[in-house]
Amino acid sequence: MRVGYLGPAGTYSEEALRASAPEGVEEVAYPTIHDAVMAVHDGAVARAVVPIENALEGSVAVTLDTLATEATDVRIESEVVQPIRHSLVAPRSLALEDVRRVVSHPQATAQCARFLRERLPHAERVFAPSTADAVRTVAGSAEPVAALGSRLAAELYGCAVLADDAGDHPDNVTRFVWLASARNAVDATGPQAKTSIVFWGGGDRSPGWLVDVLGELSSRSVNLTRIESRPRRTTLGHYMFFADLEGGAGWPPVSEALRALAAHVDELRVLGSYAAFGG
Repeated sequence: MRVGYLGPAGTYSEEALRASAPEGVEEVAYPTIHDAVMAVHDGAVARAVVPIENALEGSVAVTLDTLATEATDVRIESEVVQPIRHSLVAPRSLALEDVRRVVSHPQATAQCARFLRERLPHAERVFAPSTADAVRTVAGSAEPVAALGSRLAAELYGCAVLADDAGDHPDNVTRFVWLASARNAVDATGPQAKTSIVFWGGGDRSPGWLVDVLGELSSRSVNLTRIESRPRRTTLGHYMFFADLEGGAGWPPVSEALRALAAHVDELRVLGSYAAFGG
């Protein structure tokens, strides 16, 4: 089975894939999260593992937007929560005061904001498509540059580790999801499952509209564990709402709530029903 992930080798996405994959998968690296998701949509891979939410920086917008608007035939099949431990790495041993530029993915840079302010206030921040790409970029440099990435990436690309635990919080984790085409995804059922949905329209500028929508869940004792809005990219003031619910979409309280919710909106999509991590 071919499984796509955000590459190159040494990303946290690859770590999550390896931590949760069955034996015998073929890893296929993609340059962006969007590319990894669309590879499932296009049939280039059977599955993909992509980040969807970080404990410090919140949701991964590109994953949500791609699932909602482009890869509408791709479903979340399972989730895995992976600890994130950022290291500051360089082509060779350097004193921190000598580092003039720090390269990394924007999420990693944000997750290490305090470390960068306090330990490297003089260093320029440069963004890269992934943490592993950042490490690979600085690996051959003769300049005093460093990258934020994993120890695995440092080992893969022959870099020296200047500092461990550069993240701002010791309990930093990222939730990754396994994606499959809708025709191949296996939905989890029952009250212990989790269902992810997206909905929009149908009076989203009317007073009390969102309260009425969410009331269809609470009136049936369906617990809402997460909700957030994203722009619909049409006109200002119109949003998509992403939500996670306790219970599979086929479980009667959830299925009834979703049927009732659909009457209030222009579009409702189930992004997946799957076993909650650790459940």
